[in-house]
Amino acid sequence: MELNAATLKAVSEALNVMLPGVEPADVVLSRFFRENAQLGARDRAFIAETAFGVLRHKRLLETLSQHHTGRALALSFLVRLGGVSLRQIGPLLKRDELEWLTTVKAADMSQIPLAIQLDLPDWLFDMLSAQMPQAELVRLCRALQQPAPLDLRVNTLLATREEVLAKLKADGIAAQATPYSPIGVRLNEKPALSKNRLFIAGKIEVQDEGSQLLGLLVAPTRHETVVDFCAGAGGKTLHLGAMMNSQGRLYAFDVSEKRLQKMKPRLKRSGLSNIHPQLIKSENDTHIKRLAGKIDRVLVDAPCSGLGTLRRNPDLKWRQSPQSIVELTAKQAAILASAARLVKAGGRLVYATCSLLEAENEVIVRAFLEQHPDFSLLNAGELLQRHGIPLVTGEFFKLNPADHHTDGFFAAVFTRA
Repeated sequence: MELNAATLKAVSEALNVMLPGVEPADVVLSRFFRENAQLGARDRAFIAETAFGVLRHKRLLETLSQHHTGRALALSFLVRLGGVSLRQIGPLLKRDELEWLTTVKAADMSQIPLAIQLDLPDWLFDMLSAQMPQAELVRLCRALQQPAPLDLRVNTLLATREEVLAKLKADGIAAQATPYSPIGVRLNEKPALSKNRLFIAGKIEVQDEGSQLLGLLVAPTRHETVVDFCAGAGGKTLHLGAMMNSQGRLYAFDVSEKRLQKMKPRLKRSGLSNIHPQLIKSENDTHIKRLAGKIDRVLVDAPCSGLGTLRRNPDLKWRQSPQSIVELTAKQAAILASAARLVKAGGRLVYATCSLLEAENEVIVRAFLEQHPDFSLLNAGELLQRHGIPLVTGEFFKLNPADHHTDGFFAAVFTRA
């Protein structure tokens, strides 16, 4: 679209309310659009794309421009990374802006420290650098700076993937089967799905392909008793329920009533009747004590830094800190230990995060195994291969956008003696 003064003003204003990072960027932008209902669909798409582009490259743009306002960062992004020429944007510039934007456009990246080029805070750059070679880190960060595709999970209780692909094609929506998940669909664009007939009928849910594969590690069967320990708004819960063919009993635990409320319309659309949402006060709730040693399979999708989702949530790298990681790891260890009490002998426990940090992943798992000798690891890669998934992940389930074109995920699968 042709950039004009009104659109530039709108994207600048949107960024000014997003940049402080007090709330998640997508929440702030949704509110901005509600408050500016006059904006058309094309304007909204441009504003969202530009604002999230700035958040993906915020540290680099601030370094190149030496400015921190929404307008300055939007202009810097458009000129340096957005394919807009200085000649195109010239008529919209204020008196001094052309001079420093020329500097931004011509800056020599070889003079910029790597942490700034990759747009990571120093603490996160240091943590990731300790985990992998520099070339691998560069590949990972470049992938994290790309927008994520829109993945859907087919509700196998109500539809097949072939049926969904055919109906999306009939609706003029370009889509293809995901390479790993047998029930996933990847869209080329990001259409509004809330009024789509497949969505209304409960035949599809938005869910990243990597998240779909977690369900196959839990692998619940009909007639089992299963717990989704940190169910949230229920994306993985609904998947597990469909895998159980709406039979057995599936408890959806969460400490947030607001998140469980968000599950209700999704549950209604899904046609599932085996899911039992349950608000708990903490990981030591009486409901958990009552079910101790009685559960066949438990999924712990632990609260985490979310750094594997930076393609979707680029602001998270600025909203997390070394201190928040310390707090999260303490919480993760406590939640995993509590969830483990539910698992019966011979049962399965899956610990998962959407983090890239070993502190939230391997370190938690090793400490848990030391403290719980009745649990042992199952090989995640072998479990997936039993489902016909062509992924070589090794002992742990590890995905990242550079190699797998999914969000970053980690999972460890345990069995109890």
